[in-house]
Parts: sequence; C-alpha cells; structure tokens
Amino acid sequence: MRRVLGKVGQNEEDEIDLTPMLDVVFIMLIFFIVTATFVKEIGLDVNSPDKNNTPQDADKQSIVVQVTSRDRIRIRGRDVDYRSVRANIERLHAENPEAPVVVQPHPESTTDIMIHVMDAARQAGVYNVSIAAT
Repeated sequence: MRRVLGKVGQNEEDEIDLTPMLDVVFIMLIFFIVTATFVKEIGLDVNSPDKNNTPQDADKQSIVVQVTSRDRIRIRGRDVDYRSVRANIERLHAENPEAPVVVQPHPESTTDIMIHVMDAARQAGVYNVSIAAT
C-alpha cells in the first residue's frame, strides 16, 4: 500500500478562473456608461427677493404689478386693463428707467395673466422682471 502525501483529488484544473468574468463586467460597465443619455431639463430661473427689503422700499424703487385671485391686474393700487399693461409699464419706466418690474401673482391666479404681464414688460423695454410672493 502506498500513501500519497497531500489532499486527494485536488488538481490545478479544479480552481475557478475569475479573469474572464471580470473582463465581461468591465465591458458591460463601459457599454452602460457610453450608452447612457444625459438629459438637460429646461426650466425657468426664478430668483426670490431678499427678505431684508421692506415692501415700502420695493414700491418706491420698482414697478409692482399685482395679479389678484380673479386675474385682475393692479399697478400702483389701481385696476389696469389687460391690453394697457404695456403702456402703463412704459410710462412708469420712463419716469424711473432703473426700476425693475416685480410681478406679485395671487396663488389662485392663472399663469396666463402672469406671463402676459412679463411679456408686456419685455415689450416695454424692461428686461429686469422678477416674481415675488404675495
């Protein structure tokens, strides 16, 4: 009887070679990185006003356009017709050329009126238009 030293049945061929599996994983990783689509979303940049400014100071140095809950437009405390917003903004801009337009929409007002006021301000030559919460 002859004894063989070492473990019985263990050869070099019994070990699992992980190199091909790692190659496949790296190739899949490269494939997913190359085929990934990067979407750039389109949106509006809205800057909220500073909380340090008082409303009285804002009224003196800016053209404030308020939109009520029933989609009525108010400039300097008086109701303004939908079609005459541009003319009123032009007049106030002529008085104070550095004054920005601040739109204060009511939460229940429609977006259509707010966009109309912003477009009228742009047509009147005022490009510094911002939105403020009421």
